[in-house]
Amino acid sequence: MQEITVQQLKSMKDAKEDFQLIDVREEYEYEICEIGGELIPMGEVADNVDKISKDKKVVVHCRSGKRSASVIQMLEQAHGFKNLYNLKGGILAWADEIDKSLATY
Repeated sequence: MQEITVQQLKSMKDAKEDFQLIDVREEYEYEICEIGGELIPMGEVADNVDKISKDKKVVVHCRSGKRSASVIQMLEQAHGFKNLYNLKGGILAWADEIDKSLATY
């Protein structure tokens, strides 16, 4: 599975690269803190595959990286995606290394 670090994601955002950021946490988690991703909760991903780009880099994240890794495995195996990247450490790593003002839970 392809992974990127929070530093790499920050560089992509700063450079205004064309990529899709998907947050697979639950809505109540998204309300606590978010980093600009499109919310598609893990349990709803299978019904929203058409919303996930196959033409550009897609970074998938959750709280720590475990749920997003599961989602990526499913999408790669069931739908043939090859452009997905797991955010290593998830939003917790982002809060720890990039934006310490972000609320964590």
